[in-house]
Amino acid sequence: MKEQESIAASKVKRSMRFVKTGAQVGGNFIKYYSKKIVDPSTSRDELDKDNAEDIYNALSSLKGSALKVAQMLSMDKSILPKAYADQFSLSLNSAPPLSGPLIVRTFNRSFGKQISEIFDSFDMKASHAASIGQVHKAKIGDKELAVKIQYPGVADSISSDLKLVKPFALRLLGMSEAELAIYLKEVEAKLIEETDYELELRQGQEISTACAHLDHIEFPAYYPEYSNDKVLVMDWIEGMALKDWLKTDPSQAERNKIGQALWDFYNYQQHELKLVHADPHPGNFLVTKDGQLGVLDFGCVKQIPEDFYHAFFGLVNPQIKNDKDKAMALFRELQMILPNDTPAQVEFFFNLYTDMIDLFARPYRESQFDFGDPGFIQALYAYGEKASKTPELKQARGVKHFIYVNRTNFGLYNILHDIGAEVKTDRYSPSMLETA
Repeated sequence: MKEQESIAASKVKRSMRFVKTGAQVGGNFIKYYSKKIVDPSTSRDELDKDNAEDIYNALSSLKGSALKVAQMLSMDKSILPKAYADQFSLSLNSAPPLSGPLIVRTFNRSFGKQISEIFDSFDMKASHAASIGQVHKAKIGDKELAVKIQYPGVADSISSDLKLVKPFALRLLGMSEAELAIYLKEVEAKLIEETDYELELRQGQEISTACAHLDHIEFPAYYPEYSNDKVLVMDWIEGMALKDWLKTDPSQAERNKIGQALWDFYNYQQHELKLVHADPHPGNFLVTKDGQLGVLDFGCVKQIPEDFYHAFFGLVNPQIKNDKDKAMALFRELQMILPNDTPAQVEFFFNLYTDMIDLFARPYRESQFDFGDPGFIQALYAYGEKASKTPELKQARGVKHFIYVNRTNFGLYNILHDIGAEVKTDRYSPSMLETA
């Protein structure tokens, strides 16, 4: 993949890149409507494809929060036109890296030392490029290390980037400004955390220690003495990305083993630790040579408040289906049904959300669940598409914690579906299911 020789780090340069992209998108619309005048049967597919490519190229060149938003949207395929979902999904595994010399200068400025003063060897070619930083392989003695270096200007441009992304997001998502404002505020807070590599190091150490007893999971050790807020050094874990591992056609038993490890990892965090690794995209995991699940990134961790946890997962309790009053109380507590809703609105949203909870809770309501069943994931996508086209949902609803908890769980469901895993889902289930 072609490397970037420069990156727009200042707010002015980043703003100009968005202006240029806006002009390209405007030109695409002019081209589309001109064709439609000549041929009324012209579909929007070509327009969506052109716009998706132009927007993605801009976001991937800017890195940072701009690219992170594309990455997050691509994980929820049900709310984007297919052309955008397909293009933005490149951000999960195929973002273009910065060139070696540029990343070395970035390291030297951040650490105050030359790379050669710390590492015995350092691969100038990035092994992985993401939205906030990129990873290089290095050695100290015989120890192989992964060195994650943050892109220049990323931490300082989060707020301004999100303001620039807002017009594109409004058009793509069809949200009201009020709803998008809640979404972007929570995203901004988490992105600021993700640019603090010292915080990521602490989170990685704490969660890997707490989850060390789980079967078939491997975590890297971290090295504070070689790290700072812009550079993070950890053990290099040798393995295959999930997408590459799946191309080897692993057996059902192997798929189930990795799927079970993922399920246990996420649900132990949510239901026992009341926090969660909230970035469940395939690029954050490896399958090691001995068939273990390698977990690589703890930049995005969501604390789950106790009151939200009990209300949210209280809806999973199978008895809730037969207790409308209790379900209604939980919907109100979670601000899914609002105080000023009319009786007709209350009934409408109650039925809409009951359908959603029925789908979400399906894996929890069985002792073993086959995520490879296409009917389940298709039902999730169909519900998401229906919700995206429901005008009543343009009003902001739901407390802010939904954003990352929903993203985490539906992202997990998507990965387990891609793996085709059959999972024992009665491990680490919500506590209220055990006491119901």
